[in-house]
Amino acid sequence: MEREAMEFDVVIVGGGPAGLASAIRLKQQAAEKGTDLSVCLIEKGAEIGAHILSGAVMDPRALTELLPNWKADGAPLNAPVSEDRFFILSEDGATKIPNSLLPKCFHNEGNYVISLGNVCRWLGEQAEALGVEIYPGFAGSEVLFNEQGAVKGVATGDMGRLHDGSEGPNFQLGMELHGKYTFFAEGCRGHLGKQLQAQFNLNEGVDPQTYGIGLKELWEIDPAKHQLGLVVHSGGWPMDSATYGGGFLYHLENNQVAVGFVVGLGYSNPHLAPFEEFQRFKTHPEIRKFLEGGKRIAYGARALTAGGIQSLPKLTFPGGVLVGDDAGFLNAARIKGSHCAIKSGMLAAEACFEALAGERQHDELTAYPEAFKQSWLYDELHQARNFKPWMNKGLKLGSIMFGIDQLVFGGKAPWTLHNTTPDHAKLKLAADCPPISYPKPDGVLTFDRLSSVFLSSTNHEEDQPCHLQLKDAAVPITVNLAQYDAPEQRFCPAGVYEILRDESGQNPRLQINAQNCVHCKTCDIKDPTQNINWVVPQGGEGPTYPNM
Repeated sequence: MEREAMEFDVVIVGGGPAGLASAIRLKQQAAEKGTDLSVCLIEKGAEIGAHILSGAVMDPRALTELLPNWKADGAPLNAPVSEDRFFILSEDGATKIPNSLLPKCFHNEGNYVISLGNVCRWLGEQAEALGVEIYPGFAGSEVLFNEQGAVKGVATGDMGRLHDGSEGPNFQLGMELHGKYTFFAEGCRGHLGKQLQAQFNLNEGVDPQTYGIGLKELWEIDPAKHQLGLVVHSGGWPMDSATYGGGFLYHLENNQVAVGFVVGLGYSNPHLAPFEEFQRFKTHPEIRKFLEGGKRIAYGARALTAGGIQSLPKLTFPGGVLVGDDAGFLNAARIKGSHCAIKSGMLAAEACFEALAGERQHDELTAYPEAFKQSWLYDELHQARNFKPWMNKGLKLGSIMFGIDQLVFGGKAPWTLHNTTPDHAKLKLAADCPPISYPKPDGVLTFDRLSSVFLSSTNHEEDQPCHLQLKDAAVPITVNLAQYDAPEQRFCPAGVYEILRDESGQNPRLQINAQNCVHCKTCDIKDPTQNINWVVPQGGEGPTYPNM
């Protein structure tokens, strides 16, 4: 069977802030020049925003450049930051850092507490009003190349295949979407972006990317405890001083708070479980005082890039570009990425429109990285470049040295630190690390994985090819279990991976509960042998995040 093909000027893969900003800016330029430009955007979630999860505190700078009238046009930025609090936690105590001693990157004056999912839904409406063709529920599963080796578009995944790969009764062949240029805006560890980085050797000469996993819950709390716009950040407990991690609690509108925890995926102890560390974090007196008497209403998790400017790959290749977190545009020091994503999408769109106006097709958009190097986004990321390398040296030393970097040198220190080891290679053998005992969840403040996944509204058809692929089916037992005590059981925040044994307790095997997957990509990143390959399931499946 031959796939049906559709032709566009630009194809965009991913309906997050980067992809939507790209689409909007392309159509804005076409309108300004009085020309027609066909732009198609596909999104693997069932709707725009369904798979979007972020803290989030948003710097509106890039949004203002993209859509200057966003406030009058009803953008859902309804909770301006009213107060910043930063704590270093011990197990039962908290030391508040005076705001005057905090580097500028930790200040949030002029920013907004938001649901990034809702902001993306609104951006989707703006894009459609400009004529962007948006197709939610369609997952980009394959990069297409022309005879010269340039990217010519993507194919969406087949629908209705059975677990063995055969065609089921409702089988539908995927479609080909051809574009003069293709934008890849899949977010952190994008399935196609990872392939493109390998295909075109885009990571040559840059530091290995470093990652974190962010876990988040949305709570409705007692109105008496709610303070619209309050932003709370923490470092320290429950992480040990050598492990990167930190918590947040953001007060949105409607008596809701977003509470979450980020664990750097460069941790070394395979017994560590980010999900359980997050649950422990909520029991700290400084955090639980807000949540007690409240109700948890949503849960989710997502990996994020943290390597900064030293880990940015080459952004262009023949026929396409990487934008947003598919490239790694996130400022870990500010704990913000949405403004970076929007700006990167705008810069790429401007370079693309110029190329199309010159009737160039499939060339490399070299004007995009050149414009990036002249932008405020480059300056911001360059100033924060030493944050994660310093924090990798431990909380105390890292905090002191990054403070000097920012407060004394203003981010312009005459040195640049580097990361040399990928996260998956930092795990030590289980026998060489202390086990970690986590308390049982109480079902009131702390919870288990399965009840949490239920709140994410995650759904996958079970009788389809597994989207969590093993390169070697023997490795989970012969290597991961034998050497690292099967860390996939712990680094997955959704209970996807289980080691099962027979009645005698022998013959271990790995069971993959792919239907639980919340698409966080942590397994693809942290698996010590890089044996797990995350690919897209059928379009429209996965979590459905409300207000996340």
